[in-house]
Amino acid sequence: MSLPSSVLFCCNHNSVRSPMAEGLMKLHIGSRIYVQSAGVASDRDIDGFSIAVCEEVGVELIRHKVRSFKELEEWGEDLHGYDLIVALSPAAESIARENTFNAAVDVEFWDITDPTSIGETREAKLIAYRDVRDDILNRIKARFPI
Repeated sequence: MSLPSSVLFCCNHNSVRSPMAEGLMKLHIGSRIYVQSAGVASDRDIDGFSIAVCEEVGVELIRHKVRSFKELEEWGEDLHGYDLIVALSPAAESIARENTFNAAVDVEFWDITDPTSIGETREAKLIAYRDVRDDILNRIKARFPI
C-alpha cells in the first residue's frame, strides 16, 4: 500500500482526538506526509489532558490552534486537496464524506473513543486519554508503515 502525500485527521471539536492524531502522525512519519487536523466545530480550546498525555511521548500540543473545517478552508486548505481524510468521530465522517463526495479523496472512519467524559479523578482521566492516545498511535503505525 502506497502512502498518501497528505492526510487530514478530523473529529468533533479539534481539541482532543484529531490534534492527538496530527501530532502522533508527525512524530511517526516526520515530514514525508503533509498532515493537518480539523473539527466539525472549533468552539473549544485544546484539551489539557490531550496536551499532558501527548507530552509523555514527545508530542507537543500546547500551541495547537483549534480549527473547524470551515476555518481550514478559509485559510486556504481545500478538503479536495487531501489524499486521505481520517475521521475519528461519526459527525466528522459525515461532513468529510459530504464535502468530498465528487472528489478523488479517500475517507476512512476510525472509531476512536471520546475520552472527555471518562473517569472521575485526574488519574482516571489520564488513563482514559492514554488509552485513546495509544489506540490512535497503534492505528497510525498499522495504516502508515514506515
